[in-house]
Amino acid sequence: MALAAQSDPPPDWLIDASSYRAQVVTNADGREIKLSNGLLARTFRLAPNAATVGLDNLITGEALLRGVKPEAILEIDGVRYEIGGLKGQPNYAFLRPEWIEQLRADPAAFHFVGLEVGQPKERFAWKRVRHHAPDVKWPPAGVHLRMDYDMPIGTNESASRAIRVSVHYELYDGLPCYSKWLTVSNGTSKVIRVDRFSSEILAVVERVAEVDELTAGRQTPNLHIETDMAFGGMMAAGANRRSYRWLTDPDFHTQVNYEKKTPCLLEIGPDLGPAQEILPGGAFESFRAWVLPFENFDRERSGLAVRRMYRVIAPWVTENPLMMHVRSADERTVTNAINQCAEVGFEMVILSFGSGFDLENEKPETLARARRYADYARAKGIEIGSYSLLASRRVGGGNDVVMPPGQSPTFGNSPCLVSSWGTNYFRRLYEFHRDSGFSLLEHDGSYPGDICQSDQHPGHSGLADSRWNQWRAITDFYKWCRGQGFYLNVPDHYFLSGSSKTGMGYRETNWSLEREQQVIHTRQNIFDGTWEKAPSMGWMFVPLTEYQGGGAAATIEPLDEHLDHYERMLNSNLALGVQACYRGPRLYDTERTKQMVKRWVDWFKAHRDILESDLIHGRRADARDLDWMLHVNPKLKEKGMLVVFNPLNQPVARTVQVNLYYTGLTDKARVSEQGRRATTFKLNRDYTIALPVRVPAQGMNWFVIE
Repeated sequence: MALAAQSDPPPDWLIDASSYRAQVVTNADGREIKLSNGLLARTFRLAPNAATVGLDNLITGEALLRGVKPEAILEIDGVRYEIGGLKGQPNYAFLRPEWIEQLRADPAAFHFVGLEVGQPKERFAWKRVRHHAPDVKWPPAGVHLRMDYDMPIGTNESASRAIRVSVHYELYDGLPCYSKWLTVSNGTSKVIRVDRFSSEILAVVERVAEVDELTAGRQTPNLHIETDMAFGGMMAAGANRRSYRWLTDPDFHTQVNYEKKTPCLLEIGPDLGPAQEILPGGAFESFRAWVLPFENFDRERSGLAVRRMYRVIAPWVTENPLMMHVRSADERTVTNAINQCAEVGFEMVILSFGSGFDLENEKPETLARARRYADYARAKGIEIGSYSLLASRRVGGGNDVVMPPGQSPTFGNSPCLVSSWGTNYFRRLYEFHRDSGFSLLEHDGSYPGDICQSDQHPGHSGLADSRWNQWRAITDFYKWCRGQGFYLNVPDHYFLSGSSKTGMGYRETNWSLEREQQVIHTRQNIFDGTWEKAPSMGWMFVPLTEYQGGGAAATIEPLDEHLDHYERMLNSNLALGVQACYRGPRLYDTERTKQMVKRWVDWFKAHRDILESDLIHGRRADARDLDWMLHVNPKLKEKGMLVVFNPLNQPVARTVQVNLYYTGLTDKARVSEQGRRATTFKLNRDYTIALPVRVPAQGMNWFVIE
């Protein structure tokens, strides 16, 4: 008897995602539709009301959903409404297909009235003016599904039936991630208020089943959640803590935990407000959320998935200009900095914190000075911009946030962004950037999520709408900047609202340590910061002059006298695809220094696409032995680049086991050391090669893989 031929396994989406196309499919009887891209599928039952009855990880075959919940929850004018959903599931530990036929609609819930299928549209405009990664698309390719719901038929006020809720879903090509948000349309003749909302309620399979008291960590299901209402942190988990939460499920009576406290119900929505009024004929739109289920607990693979997600839903994060932070804003220093950047290949000058340039100053000479600098920089092919501090300062005059008793602002002090001062501040930002010629902003402190209970500020009514309105004020500005092509360097998690870069992750006082220690911290910070960030998403720091103390031992100036250290800082950042804030009055002080800087910048630009691609984590820097990381991109000719550093005072020769799986190579690899003659290696069954490396004392070596 002949054996049936085995079909090839589907391609790994992290290597080749081209075959995974998003679509909406209706089943034969028209009672169900499925949103699927071959990686993730969400199934909806359409009658007797619309509800999600399946959420499946198609990579693993895992059913993520264990129970049916409403598609959303709204509180309008103090009344709570469920949007869609079905009732009657007998056991919330799992969902049997035959149970779905027996589920009933809740007459008090908004009921499904129709749907529309289309393509994703850009959330806001992105004017592309800088180098970005190959194959970047905006808006992302995929499918958009809108499902409409009307008020319950038995609502007392007939006019209220004109309130319509639309639930939006996006699924993207080649990415196991969906987006979801709400719009509420007011077709009545009166003002209504959206007090609260939950745009997603998912009864997810629990990650752990603990009989006794749950551990302090309370392990949640293996999903990555992002929203564009994120602030107050440089990592996604901290920045999104006010926009989603894992709860216990009151319907899950059969869970193992005796007290029924297993965190397995995902609720996405603000923890305060929004308390937004909708005028007759108007509409309210919620923030957007993205849900990315992981397929396992491998840290590298999960991190690659998150990094791929950012490149799809916020592709401006691939902008990665080489930037100098000029310490002084006097004309001679700025002109010299622009000239030096142009000479060595840097692309951007920022009038840094403490430079003396105050863009808030509305005297005519401030704008005239900015235009003069911008015109000169443009003539040299250099972008220029400035720094502004927002939070972590007191402005007085009744314009600071008024916190509830016992609470204080995140950074000790903060203005309310929608106070009279805040309104004027943002007016100035818009006007300055429209008229100055500056094309980037480093916005320090930003908005960390502080609430305000003042009833005297013109931009909010009280506590309930204070966070929402402040968040809208700053993100509207960031989105406008993105549409104008301005670059945003923000030490916060505003990627999904238009920012390109935040801190890679560091402690500022570390840049006052001795130079040799700073080099190790540089590579440690990049290693740690790139598990979920692409190299282009995090900035590092190189104090060319003294920064917060440390004296001569901590600084590079005079540059030529510390050329070896300066070179190590350059290649520790550039070889890992990361841009640092090179802060000082100049980039070079001698011809020898200039040529060294230019050589490394030229090298970076020659290999820019692979250097700005994903990093595979090898060995973390510890000042005891070689440390290394591997850049990978199966779409490029240079499919990989291994960079190896030696922190020791003697040369080191070692054979390094390098896993080339994510380069997309399967059989052979051609490896060339520093662009010299290539050697062919046959990959082992686990995709590794044993690569001999030799690295000079306190040096770096690099290998191109094709």
